[in-house]
Parts: sequence; structure tokens; C-alpha cells
Amino acid sequence: MKNLAVYILVALGVVAYNVSTDADRDSTGSIVSEGSVDAFQLRVGDCFDDTYAAFGDEVSEVDSLPGVPCSSPHDNEVYAAFNVDLAEFPSDDEMSMLAFDACLERFENFVGNSYEDSELDILTLYPSKESWGLQNDREVVCALYDMNTNKLTGSARNSGL
Repeated sequence: MKNLAVYILVALGVVAYNVSTDADRDSTGSIVSEGSVDAFQLRVGDCFDDTYAAFGDEVSEVDSLPGVPCSSPHDNEVYAAFNVDLAEFPSDDEMSMLAFDACLERFENFVGNSYEDSELDILTLYPSKESWGLQNDREVVCALYDMNTNKLTGSARNSGL
């Protein structure tokens, strides 16, 4: 019984930690204090930091990301999001290329500079075969980051970077 009580306390602590560490948003939806952001709840204008688990050398599935106010130093900023209009999931490579190409089309309009002349690079978050089938996930999220891996401060919108 004692072990069960310890297990319940640990479980409650994990739940409390996860609830208390969610990023806070103001009435406009902007992140105002750092914390976890569900990957399915990312919005254009959200800023977030890298995590090795999310952006290591291998492609991986991401459940949540460390959201931060854009006024604080950050690694990435969401600049576009859209749904893929396909009947079936393509191959992983095709989905990756589709996401990158569509994000590339939206880059200059947000940044105010062409991708070729920019100091910024593109990060794409896109559905996996599993999330496509199990969660009806069709959303691609386009984020940008400094190609020299310097932290960004403020929004890159119309920055010309």
C-alpha cells in the first residue's frame, strides 16, 4: 500500500508539473511566458527553442516544444501553417519535400527577403504516417531559424534578415 501511495504522489507530481509548465498566452494568443507548447497547437508567430529530441540528427516525432516569448532569445519562429490537401499519405521523402517547397513559397512574404539572400533557414514540422492515419493530422508548420544557429530576438516578420 505504501508503494501505491508513493506511485500516486509521483503520478500527481508529473501531472502537476506538466500542467504548470505549459506556456502562457495573452488575450491575443501570443506566448507571454515560457513553457511547453503542444506541437498540434503551434500558431503563426509562436517562438520556440530547439530540443535535441526533436531536432537531433534523425527525423523524429514531436509532441511538444519549449515555447518562449518572441521578445526573449529563441531558436525558431513559426511563420506559416497550412493543411496538406492529399487523399493519401505520400512517402516520408515526398512529404518532406512537399512541406519544404510549400514553406519556401511562404518565406519571402513573411521575412521580407528572399530565401537565397536571407540569413535564415527553414524548419518544417509535418505529419508522420502515423499521425496522418491515427489523428487525421494534415498540418504543416513552417518555422525559421538563424542558419548560424544564433538566437533570434523579436519577430523575424518583415525583418529583411
